[in-house]
Amino acid sequence: MKPIVAIVGRPNVGKSTLFNRFTGGRTAIVEDTPGVTRDRLYRDAEWKNVVFTVIDTGGIEINTDDSMLTRVKQQAQIAMEEADVILFVVDGKTGITVDDQEVSQLLRKTQKEVLLVVNKVEDYSDPSITYDFYQLGLGEPIPISASHGMNTGDLLDKLVELFPDNMEEPYDPDVIKIAVTGRPNVGKSSLVNVILGQERVIVSNIPGTTRDAIDSPFKRNNQEYVIIDTAGMRRRGKIEEPTERYSVIRALRSIERCDVALMVIDASQGVTEQDKKIAGYIHEQGKGCILVINKWDLVEKDDKTLHKFEKQIRSELLFMQYAPIIFVSALTKQRVPKILEIVDFVAEQHNHRVGTSVLNQVIIEATQLNPPPTDKGKRLKILYTTQVSVKPPTFILFVNEPEILHFSYKRFLENKIREAFGFEGTPIRFIIRKRAE
Repeated sequence: MKPIVAIVGRPNVGKSTLFNRFTGGRTAIVEDTPGVTRDRLYRDAEWKNVVFTVIDTGGIEINTDDSMLTRVKQQAQIAMEEADVILFVVDGKTGITVDDQEVSQLLRKTQKEVLLVVNKVEDYSDPSITYDFYQLGLGEPIPISASHGMNTGDLLDKLVELFPDNMEEPYDPDVIKIAVTGRPNVGKSSLVNVILGQERVIVSNIPGTTRDAIDSPFKRNNQEYVIIDTAGMRRRGKIEEPTERYSVIRALRSIERCDVALMVIDASQGVTEQDKKIAGYIHEQGKGCILVINKWDLVEKDDKTLHKFEKQIRSELLFMQYAPIIFVSALTKQRVPKILEIVDFVAEQHNHRVGTSVLNQVIIEATQLNPPPTDKGKRLKILYTTQVSVKPPTFILFVNEPEILHFSYKRFLENKIREAFGFEGTPIRFIIRKRAE
């Protein structure tokens, strides 16, 4: 598992600038994939070969009727519960404010690691600039300038040192780990109850009322599973009326830990922007995915309804054409037993490995059917292909001119690989390497 870092603080102290400084230059895997939202609260960063996920709470919008202080405190509360390390950003030019003091009180009570970051400092010859911030009781203030990148390397050094030593998953590799994800109130808890066959999770029609923050192991037909704790299902202490954008943050850890994600969508509402954000994260993390359309009993149907709905889902989630769709009702238990059958299949596909010789034969036939592109008289040549890993299936393409390999041609190759080998329910990754002819 990757450590999660949350950046919290008042508006306009430079949280988003610091977020961009940490993550800038790292192109998201699906940056050019149609349908994946680019409005992100999270992105992976890397420092000294350590990869971690950064959450920008500055992108979260709370009920605008709330006071600024309440909004900042809500962000800090989420960060305390979801992050491994919290960066509390304050403004070195403005100095300490009442809001800063309130949030620091919250952060001091948590058991999480907190770094106090004094932003907008440009004169490092005068250490007294940060002296006042010792009053916040969060240890030594770290002066930086996020906009200019000054001292951010030292900040990252300290940050990486605070990451937990053991982030390993506690379960045997043969155990299939399932995350039940989705927006609040789409029926995740009810679905878990039906799958487990017992009332293991409190169900309410109020979003965010689930109280059990535990994993649920179970066994079926000699296969062991665990429904991992889905943070989006948990009741959040003292957070009042958080917007649905929080559910993206709450889903991060559970998605990262799983083998197969059940992306639960409310049939009565269809695919929302929030659904796209969560589905996009599942895709970016390379997890197996099943689109579970819940509350199907509430939809008025005719003989064309299911086909039309499936077509609409495929249109909204263009980047997830590989994911199987199942229409269920947790209330009536309609088709819910079939979910685990599909989970077994997707988990196998996610872990599927193909032979190099047959793989290269498929690629040769694909390039004969649709010749690689040319650029300025040079033609792309795919010299050799091999699968290097699973979960998700990942392939190295050795080519003569990597810059000529356009996204659309990679998509064509992916489709041909899927036609030949399946890989249903799992994304496919390509690594492009230059090799002399």
